[in-house]
Amino acid sequence: MTDNALLTISELTLDLPNGRRLLDGISLSVAAGETVGLVGESGSGKSLTSRTVLGLTPPRAILGGSVLLDGGEVIGAPPRELLGVRRERAAMIFQDPRAGINPMRTIGDHMTESLRLCRGVPAAEARRAAVELLRSVRLPRPEDHLDQYPHEFSGGMLQRVMIAGALTSAPKLLICDEPTTALDVTTQAEIIDVLEEQRAARGMGMLFITHDLNLAASICDRVYVMSAGRVEEQGTAKRIFLAPETAYTKQLIAATPSIAAGDARGAAVGAAASDPSRLDGPPASAEPVVLARDLAKTYHPHGGAAVRAVAGASISIPRGGSLGVVGESGSGKSTLARMIVGLERPDSGELRISGRAPAGAPRGRAARLARAKSVQMVFQDPYLSLDPRIPAGRAVEDALRLHGRSERADTRRRAVSLLQAVGLREEHASAMPRTLSGGQRQRVAIARAIAIEPDLLVMDEATSALDVSVQAQVLDLIDRVRAEQGLTILFISHDLGVVRCVCDETVVMRRGVIVEGRRTEELLGAPQHEYTRHLIASVPQPVWE
Repeated sequence: MTDNALLTISELTLDLPNGRRLLDGISLSVAAGETVGLVGESGSGKSLTSRTVLGLTPPRAILGGSVLLDGGEVIGAPPRELLGVRRERAAMIFQDPRAGINPMRTIGDHMTESLRLCRGVPAAEARRAAVELLRSVRLPRPEDHLDQYPHEFSGGMLQRVMIAGALTSAPKLLICDEPTTALDVTTQAEIIDVLEEQRAARGMGMLFITHDLNLAASICDRVYVMSAGRVEEQGTAKRIFLAPETAYTKQLIAATPSIAAGDARGAAVGAAASDPSRLDGPPASAEPVVLARDLAKTYHPHGGAAVRAVAGASISIPRGGSLGVVGESGSGKSTLARMIVGLERPDSGELRISGRAPAGAPRGRAARLARAKSVQMVFQDPYLSLDPRIPAGRAVEDALRLHGRSERADTRRRAVSLLQAVGLREEHASAMPRTLSGGQRQRVAIARAIAIEPDLLVMDEATSALDVSVQAQVLDLIDRVRAEQGLTILFISHDLGVVRCVCDETVVMRRGVIVEGRRTEELLGAPQHEYTRHLIASVPQPVWE
């Protein structure tokens, strides 16, 4: 424990009414001005531990041990005192900023509510303070954004708003729960800079929860590694990552992809990959699964200027090959993928999938099934792509039945086998989507997509919500399916380490244009374009390197 700690958690336990123990003897500390990391797999208890500091525990949960925040005991405190903790001493930034802000209210309402209602600040003064807070988190032209609504903001902009909102109460402790998971590397770097600036300027303690071990190594003074509700190991960030003591920590570090040459996992994947394609055309002996030439797409929003999403994009992916597409949010990656899948029609250019030119939206059941068999897509947000009324196992079973991939008596067994292949257990087959974590839902979506053995699998930020060990498991599964079925992959990601592990070739997009593309190892090792070098420089690296 740290002397004169701002936060001290001692032997914390949390049991549900049914007797299930979720936290088992957690002890940790955070000092003023210190950044402490909590890392571990999904379900390890990271978020639950942090929520106990704010009194946000499951209904009827039984707590034991001690949680001291700024000298005051949180466990057993009456609701009024817990409200004071959340208003004055601690604040939390959540993983999904859109889930933490009312979409019906303006940014100005969100920013000034705490100042007006909790501190009695007059409306005009609260508005001026909100502008200054937004400026402090580097939101451009903050005074122009107060009357806008959340849907008008990008993910990075909205996360800045959430950080500024958390700072309105001038907290002594800032809890960050996966605040950069869905952000591209450059936006992530900007958000981390903002958090570090505010921590240093205000002398706050920061408890940083993440499954990105490289990020934790780059910003944290000390790190606690959690598994199954317990602290497996703790120490300085440098010691944890350079000389881990427990088998679990070693497993997490080994599963973390890296953009550095000589990374063991990347080298193994590269050796197992099929013959590489050339970006200037497929091998003469084989028809590429995806061939796109000069694809372009421009949107014309009502009452606004035209937005060029993709301009002159050309790619080629041979059967069994994998192509990575990287770039910042808004670079055109997802629009390119949606045109290939058939969710968007290109304004111009040529597109062929398995030698055939898509002829618009398929009509009739047979045509829809044929399109689905040809191309499957795994989206970034699995909650929106899963039917909330259907259990996880049923979602996979339906895909198997529709495409005749299994006899009726064998369908359940095949579905469970696919769920287990992506790291879920048999009991998850009966779970509804709302009861699963984001990472678990994504695994269901991946299992459903590969169940029908498509020719092309398009993965749009499909591993961003997964912790490193599950991510490694899913990537190994994709490698195996590629080898066994000749699966072709279009892989969109902001994680360059994952792209290096998965993709034979990579293209870099900026403002709708492919600015660079070639073999992944060559591109990451010796980038030619200034923008590519900027992306690589934004990847978190341990501070001691």
